[in-house]
Amino acid sequence: MGGMVLLGVVFIGFPALARWGANRWRTLEWVSPIVMAYLVGIAIGNLFDVDTDFSTSVSEAMVLLAIPLLLFSTDMRKWLRIARPAMISFGLAAVSVMAVSGVTAFLLADRNAETWKMAGMTVGVYTGGTPNMSAIGVAVDVTDETFVLMNGADVVLSAVYLLFLMTIARRVLGRFLPPFDETGLNGDDGLAERAHFGARSVLASLGLAVLVGGAVAGVILAITGELPVAPVILGITTLGLAASFVPRIRALPGTYETGEYLLLVFAVAVGTLADVRELAGSFSDIFVFVAIVFVSAILLHYLLARLFRIDTDTVLITSTAAVFGPAFVGPVAAAIGNRAIIVSGLAAGVMGYAIGNYAGLAVAYLLQP
Repeated sequence: MGGMVLLGVVFIGFPALARWGANRWRTLEWVSPIVMAYLVGIAIGNLFDVDTDFSTSVSEAMVLLAIPLLLFSTDMRKWLRIARPAMISFGLAAVSVMAVSGVTAFLLADRNAETWKMAGMTVGVYTGGTPNMSAIGVAVDVTDETFVLMNGADVVLSAVYLLFLMTIARRVLGRFLPPFDETGLNGDDGLAERAHFGARSVLASLGLAVLVGGAVAGVILAITGELPVAPVILGITTLGLAASFVPRIRALPGTYETGEYLLLVFAVAVGTLADVRELAGSFSDIFVFVAIVFVSAILLHYLLARLFRIDTDTVLITSTAAVFGPAFVGPVAAAIGNRAIIVSGLAAGVMGYAIGNYAGLAVAYLLQP
């Protein structure tokens, strides 16, 4: 119990320290508070014996609270201007992983009898996330060993890619992709009024977020008897956007800033779950297969985005949605400093949940011997 209390103090307290340091020293500002939070979490998780169930619960709770907070101040009319390129970019990401998985499975078919199943699962996980990979694995009756090894490979590769997204990705992609077009997005959106806020605003914001999350969870639990991730995130996103149409809620000071702070808490908590020791024991034919698909699909997405002239930030957020699902959209948007793309990323992530199983099963059965 004492360990969880101490861990909780670190989860909540370090983000404040990271923000203070970023405001005081330019080097830490360049690294960014969210990257510092993620790296400190990784260090804690690999140096100390951490209660992973507690870390998982905290990370999930922070995301569910942060999503509505980030959406309350959304101006939907402005977002519609950037919706089309985001959907195109996500479509390119889905096409990329389907093509790469199919080709890789065909070329490596003699290496593993379950290659066709693995192809379908990689399509599922890199369009809709782990829930889709699990569902497809059950549908094609993959062996437990293959599933465990694939999941381990995904954890290792995704951790490396997340670090890339949160640090140098924007600078790297900015060399060959156009910049994000902010025309029409920087008008009077109430930021001046929200620049100053106090404890009362924070508590009001958190209360609204809890109300949104509780309402969605209650309805879904009453209907299904359980709380599956995809419908919960879809419901919270929908209700959070609906609340943004209420002028008093949209103008409430501190909603976005409170959501950003919760994302820093999330980053510390999720960092403790990244076990770098898995890398040493995960190398296998299955790891090679997943790594080839992972890297090649991302690079093909970048190449297609260049051909379609999709901007850097949109490509990064839709790639995040495809690889990680909606939960990591907020942290990556915060890391690259663009709040305007959050709704696009969440929309793409929810779309991935919807199409991932269909796309994955289609590829698997097309490749079935």
